[in-house]
Amino acid sequence: MKPKLFMTRKIPERGLNKIIEHFEVDLWPEEAPPPKEVIMERIKDVNALVPLLTDPIDAEVIDAAPKLRIISQYAVGYDNIDVKAATERGIYVTNTPGVLTETVADFAMALMMAIARRVVEADKYIREGKWKVGWHPLYFLGSDLYGATLGIIGLGRIGSAVARRAKGFNMRILYYDVIRREDLEKELGVKYVDLDTLLKESDFVTLHVPLIPETKDMIGERELKLMKPTAYLINTSRGKVVDEKALIRALKEGWIAGAALDVFYQEPTPPDNPLLELDNVVVTPHIASASLETRSRMAEIVAENLIAFKEGKKPPTLVNPDVMKVRPPGF
Repeated sequence: MKPKLFMTRKIPERGLNKIIEHFEVDLWPEEAPPPKEVIMERIKDVNALVPLLTDPIDAEVIDAAPKLRIISQYAVGYDNIDVKAATERGIYVTNTPGVLTETVADFAMALMMAIARRVVEADKYIREGKWKVGWHPLYFLGSDLYGATLGIIGLGRIGSAVARRAKGFNMRILYYDVIRREDLEKELGVKYVDLDTLLKESDFVTLHVPLIPETKDMIGERELKLMKPTAYLINTSRGKVVDEKALIRALKEGWIAGAALDVFYQEPTPPDNPLLELDNVVVTPHIASASLETRSRMAEIVAENLIAFKEGKKPPTLVNPDVMKVRPPGF
């Protein structure tokens, strides 16, 4: 008999088909996430769970599933999961790291270029029928990336990949991280500075940190006021890393020149969010990893973790290795 599995959304077929071969799958059919109470009801008898970052898998949810043995998250981040509670109950937690590094780094650069060169604003200008003069010296003046100073907050996989791309733009690259990465400084041509220095000197500030208690609201009023009035903030990490109310003030009052955001404090962000009314903001709906190849590979990693666990092996991308002291892998 196949182990039972609940999946909170359909994932790309390359991974889904492999999972179906090995598990009895209960798949939530809607695009919108299942409510928490629905998740709790559907996992009462399951052995495995495949959630997304938007699904709250807290201790209450975990306790509703006495037979649950593995949570195979379809995401790199896992701040939606109470990993401590899972570990204490002998439940393995896995994620999908590494595979989306280059795709997200590409997107961070795309946002940087879009906000600096006012691409979205200019597109809207044409679509609204406002383009009346063929060319003018003062039309949509933006900022150059080439030769500018880039500040990277978080020099992990994605931050490092952004730095590699920025070298092609001849950018001066500063970085701040809780761990100094001297091994990468020479390789990438980056300079370690404290956070305040990075904010004061950078023309572009890009965020690549996980959401943990120490990073929540790490960019607030104080930090935004340290930035140049000509600088731009790019966020492809987590929305709650930035104090959104302070950012709105910064953009309205000219503390900074603009922002490009793929993530928000609340997702989906409400249609009345003041950020959506501002021309000096580029917004996208959490799609930094949304390439066909990357999302398909993420699905395969979810499947590989589940199948390895089923076969009594350590899952390849296990988040909580201490769980192996509590319970060996397998159903």
